[in-house]
Amino acid sequence: MILLISCLSETRNCIRALEEASQETVELCSDLHEAVARLSTQEFSAVLLDQFLLEAEPDHAEAIFKNLGCAVPVCVNFAIAGIARIARELRSALQRRKREVLAAKQDAQQALRQELNDTVTALLLSCEMALLVPDLPVQAASKMHDIEALAREVSAKLGRV
Repeated sequence: MILLISCLSETRNCIRALEEASQETVELCSDLHEAVARLSTQEFSAVLLDQFLLEAEPDHAEAIFKNLGCAVPVCVNFAIAGIARIARELRSALQRRKREVLAAKQDAQQALRQELNDTVTALLLSCEMALLVPDLPVQAASKMHDIEALAREVSAKLGRV
């Protein structure tokens, strides 16, 4: 869902074009106070902000940016920008956000994979060291071999991901 913030009556005309460009529902807010309330209760993928409102009410504008959450802000001058340009800017911002989210997800997965690999390696080394202990009871050795097999299985799965 996209939040469109503008007091200009002409912005109603561009809602359909923005919905088609983004394949998302567009909600209209006519003032920043109402927009802050919506941002604090709902999740939006993007927020289209009229630069006129941002300049007219800088205190509320700051509150908008504080409450964006994961929404990507797109500042537009609705008085001079055409619908096609606004739709292009929105589409571009949403695509950029999608790439950023994907990159962050991949980075997090890689970091987790590396951390788990380090832990599995330590577990395997500990098992090997424990199995070298003289006079290790047979049952304890059997359990250590089971743990070692499980750790190798986890290691193999981490290598495939």
